[in-house]
Amino acid sequence: MTDLSVDVVVIGGGATGAGVARDVAMRGLSVVLVDRADLGQGTTGRYHGLLHSGGRYVISDPESARECAEENAIITRIHTDAVEQTGGLFVVTPEDSEEYSEGFMAGAAKAHMPAEEITIAQALSREPRLHKGTKRAFAVLDGTVDGWAMVWGAVESAKEHGATVLTYHEVDRIHRVGDRVTAVECVDRKAGGRITIDCRFVINAGGPWAGRIAGFAGCHDVDVVPGRGIMIAMNHRLVNSVVNRCIYPADGDILVPVHTVSIIGTTDVKADDPDNLPIPRNEVQQMLDSGAAMIDGFREARAVHAWSGARPLVKDNRVKATDTRHMSRGMSVLDHLERDDLHGLLTITGGKLTTYRLMAKRIVDIMCEQLGEDRPCTTDQEPVPTSRKTHNYKVTHRLEERDHQFQEDQIICECELMSRQMFTELAEENPDATLDDLRRRLRLGMGPCQGGFCSTRAAGLLCTNGIQDSAGATLELREFMKHRWMGLWPILAGAQVRQTALDEWIMRGTLDIDHAPGDENPPERYPVGVPADSEAVEVAR
Repeated sequence: MTDLSVDVVVIGGGATGAGVARDVAMRGLSVVLVDRADLGQGTTGRYHGLLHSGGRYVISDPESARECAEENAIITRIHTDAVEQTGGLFVVTPEDSEEYSEGFMAGAAKAHMPAEEITIAQALSREPRLHKGTKRAFAVLDGTVDGWAMVWGAVESAKEHGATVLTYHEVDRIHRVGDRVTAVECVDRKAGGRITIDCRFVINAGGPWAGRIAGFAGCHDVDVVPGRGIMIAMNHRLVNSVVNRCIYPADGDILVPVHTVSIIGTTDVKADDPDNLPIPRNEVQQMLDSGAAMIDGFREARAVHAWSGARPLVKDNRVKATDTRHMSRGMSVLDHLERDDLHGLLTITGGKLTTYRLMAKRIVDIMCEQLGEDRPCTTDQEPVPTSRKTHNYKVTHRLEERDHQFQEDQIICECELMSRQMFTELAEENPDATLDDLRRRLRLGMGPCQGGFCSTRAAGLLCTNGIQDSAGATLELREFMKHRWMGLWPILAGAQVRQTALDEWIMRGTLDIDHAPGDENPPERYPVGVPADSEAVEVAR
């Protein structure tokens, strides 16, 4: 039975998949984007938020540096609501040799990447908390990007051009007739049931899960290595521009100001399972040590949350299988016609968030060539709908909005200045969304209190607006707080211990959540890494 029929199915709702769906739709083909969870819930939503200038790669990978420099300018222009033009610094800290920095300006010139060496006095004027022992500093055009806002912008653009987007739809079969892909079959994880989508072509943008997805079509041994990296959010902006250590890429060498917090990252360790990523205490220690080398007083700042993500790295036979730090960050397209004699399937892996649009262009170019159709890419020419008539994001934009409405629109989340109207409008537009889904678009509970205050108000609004009954709203609240507490244990110290104790008292003491309506300890409704048709998920549904 066929439920939908389109030209192209894109599997994976991260930045790459969203970019591919937008590109395909803008070239006039019909397309469905499917993801087993919400948009940007995998690698895209679990990184440090850096929009690369290219400086990170000017010596180790000049081609990637050039691509980053070019795409930085395009992404800044077409995703104004998601990108903040912070600028960046590459600094030689007191702990670093100056040897690497000797080749920095020459590498930047070779990659056509804007860069300038500035004096230490100028660097300290820009970033007063920079380590006073800093030896050299180079100014670059790094920026920061909200990955979720970027993905939603690309998806809204794709939908405007006719695309269909199915979140919480997990692909578990790819149909083929002879040597040709003909359809994709998915499980609807929220409503239950199955859906079959007939198609001429499938693009696999599954990131660290791309190998498993290719296996559904009988294309085995697609070797994508998950490179696990941890990141830590500090409770406010320690810097206002991106600060990078001017050394060969290493652990904890980037500090990124994103929205109201600063994020330090990252490590790079081969992971066995991208759905189960630990946050080892020794790696937390590494991040804090490296932050202290760049910023005075870093260790005294308050860490509010830690998390891990998995990069989809392409296996490189030149380096050890466990050495993910030195595997290629470049994009890689697997042509399954050439590799497996299978028509209608391409896999794309690797790359960086900064180059997501370019990755999409390249793979859709190959698809059009295989289909024998001449359809030029125009994704660099049109801003996404959420970025029309707006300037680039600034950290103060919500403060300005609230300042105009402070007597009309109640603040629900003080940390992120999210208002009652913002929450209710999005919740009513998306009645099936979980509180976590809404968090990713509104930043609910992502400040220092980690949802201790605002989550109860949000759950109350679900009830008062008739979106959930009391048992349903309590279930949302329990699941939301369970997820928020996941990344706390490795970094609990000082003020954050007191905050966490207060949050627990609010939940268990004041609210008595253990005796609120509904199941006290419900099973996870949409667990990652668990097949959608498993018994556990059926019980939760």
